[in-house]
Amino acid sequence: MSERVAMLRGENVVRIHWKLGTDVLVGVCHCGAEHESEDPVELWDWLLAHPVGHGGPSVPVAPPERVAVAV
Repeated sequence: MSERVAMLRGENVVRIHWKLGTDVLVGVCHCGAEHESEDPVELWDWLLAHPVGHGGPSVPVAPPERVAVAV
């Protein structure tokens, strides 16, 4: 397979597949979670809300560091 047609991979890659012969779209998150919907907006909202709504354990995100600034 050439680089041109190779599938992207990585922790920020999400996909939406169309189920042939239906109006159903399947969103696939980089973590492997899947969600089906006929509404593309709902599907994108679900994908971009990762990990919220995926049904799996959420990964805690560290709060941003505060840096003291001299005035």
